[in-house]
Amino acid sequence: MAGQARRWWALALIALAQFMVIMDTSIIGVALPQMQADLGFSQAGLSWVFNAYVVAFGGLLLLGGRLSDLLGARRVFTAGWAILLVGSVASALADSTWLELAGRAVQGVGAALIAPAALTLLMVLFGSTPRELTKALALYGAAAPAGGTAGVFLGGVITQWLSWPFVFWLYVPIAAAVLVMTPVLLPATDTARGRLDVLGALMVTAGLGLGVFAVVRAPEVGWSAGSTVGALAAAVVLLMAFWWTQAHGSAPLMRLGIFRAPDLGAANLAQLLLGGAWIPMWFFLNLYLQQVLGYRAFASGAALLPMTIAIMVLMVAIVPRLVTRTGPKPLIVTGLLVLAGALAWMSFARPGGAFTVDVLGPSLLAAVGMSLAFIPSLGTALSAARPEEGGLASGIVNTSYQVGSALGLAAMTAVAAAYGATEVQDPNALTSGFSAAFLGAAAIAAAGGLLAALTVRRPTPVAADVATTAGETNGATDRATSASGGAAQADYGNGSPARGDADAA
Repeated sequence: MAGQARRWWALALIALAQFMVIMDTSIIGVALPQMQADLGFSQAGLSWVFNAYVVAFGGLLLLGGRLSDLLGARRVFTAGWAILLVGSVASALADSTWLELAGRAVQGVGAALIAPAALTLLMVLFGSTPRELTKALALYGAAAPAGGTAGVFLGGVITQWLSWPFVFWLYVPIAAAVLVMTPVLLPATDTARGRLDVLGALMVTAGLGLGVFAVVRAPEVGWSAGSTVGALAAAVVLLMAFWWTQAHGSAPLMRLGIFRAPDLGAANLAQLLLGGAWIPMWFFLNLYLQQVLGYRAFASGAALLPMTIAIMVLMVAIVPRLVTRTGPKPLIVTGLLVLAGALAWMSFARPGGAFTVDVLGPSLLAAVGMSLAFIPSLGTALSAARPEEGGLASGIVNTSYQVGSALGLAAMTAVAAAYGATEVQDPNALTSGFSAAFLGAAAIAAAGGLLAALTVRRPTPVAADVATTAGETNGATDRATSASGGAAQADYGNGSPARGDADAA
C-alpha cells in the first residue's frame, strides 16, 4: 500500500510540473501593461515576453526528450526545475527589456526539459497497468488546461494586489520544493548508451524557433516582409536538413522509424491542431472579457473558473471511463468537433454582451471538447512508441502541442487584426476581430476532427481486452516494461502488442 500511495504522490508531483509549465505561458498575460510601463517595452516588443518563453520551450522539446532517454528522466527533470528556478529569479529581478526576455527564454529552456521528462516518468510509474495509465493521464491531462486558466486567474490576483515581479517569484518556492521532493518520490530511470546528435538538436531547434518567430512576428511586420519570408525560408531549409540528417545519421536525435508506429503521427497531428484551436480561444476570450465587457484582472480570471472546473471533472472522472469503453478515436474526433462548435458559438459574442449569455455556455462546451480530445490523443501518441523511446515520444507530442499553440495564436492574431481588433477603444471593432479569431480557431478544430476521423485507427474491444490481459500477465516477467507498452498501446490505438518487436525488425 505504501508503494501504491507513493506512486500517486509521485503523479501529483508530475502533474504539478505540467501545471506550472503551462501556467508559465499564461500567467504573465494580465501583468503585461505593468511590465511595459516599468521596463519600457514597445507595444510590438511586449509580445515577446510571451514569445521568448514559447519559442525556447517549443524549439527545445525534442532535445529534452532525447536527453531524458540518454541521461535518465529523473536527472533531466531535476535539471529542468533548476533552470526554471534560475530563469524565474532573473525575470523577477530584470530591470531592462533584454534581461526580461533573457529570463523568459531561460524559463522556456527549463520547461523544455521538464515536460518530456515528466511524461516519461509517468509512463515508468503507470505504464504496466493500462487502466491505471488512463487514470494517470487523466490527472496529468487535466493539469495542462487548468494551468493555463489558473495562470490568468493568479496573474490577475498577483498583478492587482501585489506587482508583476511576484508573478515570477511565485515559481521560486515551488521549484525549490520540487527539487527537494524529486529524489524522494520519483524513481531513478535507466540511462541509454548513445551519442547526442548535437548538430540535429541545433538544426531542429533553430528551424522550429525561426518558424515560430516568423509567424508570431508576421502580424507586426507583414507576411510579405523580407524578414518574414527570410525567416520562413531559413526554417524550411533547416528542418529539411534536419530530416535528411536523421534519415542518414548513425545516432539521430529523432529516429524517423518512430513515425511508422501506427497512430503516432495521427495523434501528434491531433495534438497540434488541438493546441492551435484551444490557445487562441483562451487568449481572445480573456481579451473579450477585459477589453469589451470591462472586467478587471481578477474578475476576468474568475470568469474562466467554471471552464477550468468542468475540465478537471471531465478529465478525471468521465473521460477515462469513456476511453475504456470506446477506445480513443471516437473521443478524439468528437472532442475536436465539439470544440469547433463551441468556438463557432463563441463567435456570436456581442459588443454589449453579458457573461452568462456570451461566455458561460460556449466556454463550458469548449471544456467538453478539450477534455474529450486531449487525453485520448496524448495517450495514443505516448503508447505508440517503444518503451525505451518514451522520452522521444514525450518530446514529440509536447512539441506538437506547443508549436501548434504558438502558430495558431499567431495566425489568429493576424486574423483578429485584419477584422478590427487593433482598435482598442472601439468595442464594436474589437468584438468583430475577436469573433473572426474564434471562427478561425473553429476551422482549425474542425480540420483536426476530420483528419482524426481519417487517420486514427480504432482497436476492436476484443483486441483491446486481449492485449490488456496479455500485458497484465506478462507484467510479472523480466520484460514487463515492454509488455506494458504493448498493452497500453492496445488501450489507446492499434491493438497490436507486438508492434515494438515488429518495428525493431
